[in-house]
Order: sequence, then C-alpha cells, then structure tokens
Amino acid sequence: MSETSNHAGIGMTSARTRERLVERLRAQGIHDERVLERIRSVPRHLFVDEALASRAYEDTALPIGFSQTISQPYIVARMTEALLAGGPLRKVLEVGTGCGYQTAVLAPFCGKVYSLERIAGLSKRARQRLKELEIRNVLLKHGDGFAGWKSMAPFDGILVAAAPLAVPEGLLKQLAKGGRLIVPVGRERAQELILYRRNDKEGFERRSLGAVSFVPLLGGTT
Repeated sequence: MSETSNHAGIGMTSARTRERLVERLRAQGIHDERVLERIRSVPRHLFVDEALASRAYEDTALPIGFSQTISQPYIVARMTEALLAGGPLRKVLEVGTGCGYQTAVLAPFCGKVYSLERIAGLSKRARQRLKELEIRNVLLKHGDGFAGWKSMAPFDGILVAAAPLAVPEGLLKQLAKGGRLIVPVGRERAQELILYRRNDKEGFERRSLGAVSFVPLLGGTT
C-alpha cells in the first residue's frame, strides 16, 4: 500500500467512514467547522494499533499500550474548540502527548505546540507519526506534565489530556494573560472537564465543560 493510500484509508477507515464521524460530532454540538474539517482530515487509524484500525473512526477511546488510551474524537474536538474560542494561539502546551492524535488535530491552529509525555515509548511513537504526517510545528519532550514547560512559558493555551485530582498550580502559573487551560479534574468516574481563563487581574475564571473520563495524570517519567 502506498503512503498516500495509507493516509487516506480504505474500507472502515475511508473518507465515507470519517464523514459519518464528523456528522456525529456536529450532532453532539461541535460547531467550529475548522475543527470538524481537521477531524475529517487527520488519519486517526495511523495512531492506533493495526488490529484496531477498523474502529479508528468510532467515537470512542481506544487502547494505545502502556495502560493509556487515545481520546475519543468528541473529546479531542471539544477541547480543541474550547481552546480556539479564546483567540489566536501562538504558543500552546499539551500535557500528555500520548500517541500524538490530539497533537495532530491541534497543530494547524497554533504557531507552536510544546507537547510533554511522561512515557518514553509513547513519545517516540508520536514523534514518528507526526514526522510521517509532516507536522513540523510541534516540539516534543519526555517529561513530567505536572511541572509544565517553564522555559517556554507563558502559553496562550494549555491542554491537559489526563486527569489530576486537583489543578496543578504550576500549569496555572504558566498561562499568559487571557490564556486558557483546559483540564479534566477528579477521580475515576467522577471527573469534570474544566476551563480556566487567566484574566487581567491575575485571577482566573472557571467554567465547567461537562463530565469526562480520562486516565489519571501521574508524576515523574518512565
């Protein structure tokens, strides 16, 4: 199979299958057409194991190894849309690269994406996938997400793809004025997706984006 056809997909990973997913996301309330077009164009089947490729365009999380998952497309779209609603994104921090799918969806909307992953094997795999897709405005780092990326702060947006029990203060401090942090918070089966916006008075506005289910955010590296 050629590289082009591999990216385009066949059978259960075809354009028709992707279009059904986009229509489902639109029906669920995703309205930003830029985000929907990106979900349509990113070959999600390349980010999962070949044995799961036929399920790549279902709106569901799937295992990617290392006890981690690729987020369901609705959540990826919802978080991306919420970040974009805050205005231009020159610099964005992503905590939890995972397989790189959320990174690939987000990248075209940002000047630069700085993405952290605590699991070396996942970071290496994501680097290869993003290279194959010629996504060049992403800088990957094997590191602890709780610490953020101080040397590159402040960020216009921070997106966290795993759930801490409480919002890490270190990440809030790395937000630029007017910047947005989107993070799932809470224990398993009791998580809430929260949007924090840093206002001009050094305070934060907080808004719930609804119930979610993520793997826990862990410290350290492996």
